[in-house]
Amino acid sequence: MSVAARVSKEMGVKLGHELGYSIRFEDCTSEKTSIKYMTDGMLLREFLGEPDLCSYSVIMLDEAHERTVTTDILFGLVKDVARFRPDLKLLISSATLDAEKFSDYFDSAPLFKIPGRPYENHLVILMFLTGQEEIETVEEILKHRTRGLRTKIAELIICPIYANLPTHLQNKIFEPTPEGARKVVLATNIAETSLTIQGIKYVIDPGFVKIKSYNPRTGVESLLVKPISTASANQRAGRSGRTGPGKCYKLYTAYNYQELEDNTVPEIQRTNLANVVLTLKCLGIQDLLSFDFMDPPPSESLLKALELLCALGALNKQGELTKVGRRMAEFPLDPMLSKMIVASEKYRCSEEIIRIAAMLSIGNSIFYRPKDKQVLADNARLRFSEGDVGDHIALLNVYNEWKSYDYGSMWCYENFVQLKSMKRARNIRDQLKGILERVEIEVTSNLNDLEAIKKAITAGFFPHSAKLQKDGSYRTIKHPQIAYLHPSSSLAQIHPQPRWVVFHELVLTTKEYMRQVTELKPEWLIEIAPHFYKKKDVEDSDTKKMPQGKGLSAFS
Repeated sequence: MSVAARVSKEMGVKLGHELGYSIRFEDCTSEKTSIKYMTDGMLLREFLGEPDLCSYSVIMLDEAHERTVTTDILFGLVKDVARFRPDLKLLISSATLDAEKFSDYFDSAPLFKIPGRPYENHLVILMFLTGQEEIETVEEILKHRTRGLRTKIAELIICPIYANLPTHLQNKIFEPTPEGARKVVLATNIAETSLTIQGIKYVIDPGFVKIKSYNPRTGVESLLVKPISTASANQRAGRSGRTGPGKCYKLYTAYNYQELEDNTVPEIQRTNLANVVLTLKCLGIQDLLSFDFMDPPPSESLLKALELLCALGALNKQGELTKVGRRMAEFPLDPMLSKMIVASEKYRCSEEIIRIAAMLSIGNSIFYRPKDKQVLADNARLRFSEGDVGDHIALLNVYNEWKSYDYGSMWCYENFVQLKSMKRARNIRDQLKGILERVEIEVTSNLNDLEAIKKAITAGFFPHSAKLQKDGSYRTIKHPQIAYLHPSSSLAQIHPQPRWVVFHELVLTTKEYMRQVTELKPEWLIEIAPHFYKKKDVEDSDTKKMPQGKGLSAFS
């Protein structure tokens, strides 16, 4: 969005007219648009309606070295399109990638090297850690003790870290720095390549990244802190030399740098592939094992994705797309979320379910907790969970009450709720409503029947069900895995804890935690998913033993 805004300004055109952008749940384009910036996910969805991309004459896939799962799928698709469309100009670009490997993959495509500013015209001094001196130097910079503080043009500092920061906070970094002050930017991985801020002079690189990892055997998605790759290290250093000479303080030794991997492991080899498989099936690609991946994903991950889609009813026993699957594919969501929405038709509560889905889609940035008002913030949050309704209904209560106050900002302030997050949820809900109409699902409301709403949730997330154990932990039913209620869950605050629950996701931090949890009745599992759960699964869940050597601890 920021790049599109910058280029439209440079071109002297209004954003959304000749130049626009497209991201999930927001399309800022028009019939006049000739240049469109979009995420890799949105380009992939373009293939669903236009498999040959005939309305595009030039496609440029930038930051190819990041190797996101969607970008890797696009590589195979655009390669195929380029073979039978000689008029299409295809550019694959990055500041750091294995050019020969990419050229070989794209049918010996020609290579072009365009000199860049960071290393050609501006000096970047690399400061590797050798002892306490460098750490003290970094502290000096952060404490504004250097002479740059007294200059009229404030020096900026950017610190690529592995924290997860909300997108709306990232937007503040582009605001002008007050005179006589210095701006410190704490950045996520986006700072390595996609972030251009005028005046950056110093970069502090800790040498780590928080990276997503998925274990198909347990279904657990983890955020693990790992050393960065050489490619990432070079990109981070380059941020300090965009507009003039700069320094990059690397908080690791030159020897450690030599030991880094050349590139980060492609995301497609460490993520849940259910959404990717569903999209490829919609594109008519049946034999996934023979798809032309640059780096093929583990066959176990593909099989796990196929198994989940079959369980959700998106694929039949022959692996072919069903009517339910085609409906699910229309929603730019995880397949379990999209199945929850499709199932809401049966329970006459589609309005409530799309509100819940919208709230889940904006992540964990709904509430905030000021240090001086923590008790008030906690009490405000618990109010939405009165009656032990669970986290999903609590999110619905937040949205409904905000709506009843005419989507007001004062209500958000009084309840410690992020206004920007709620506006985003409202926009997503409106988009989902439009998709409901497109797939011919009637928009119905059943607010007073919480059991119907919970059944619709269970219809999408029945593979994520668990039962309480004697030690206070939970064990998933189908594939035994020990997990715990996340401390932020409203159900973690009640005693006794619910015996049966369904959860949105399982994540590994200090422990295996279930996020966004709702209580369920065990008979619902047999009623909703008889093909997945048998009566004995529910009755024998107390006597099942954890498989030896297959728990997450052994995997980690």
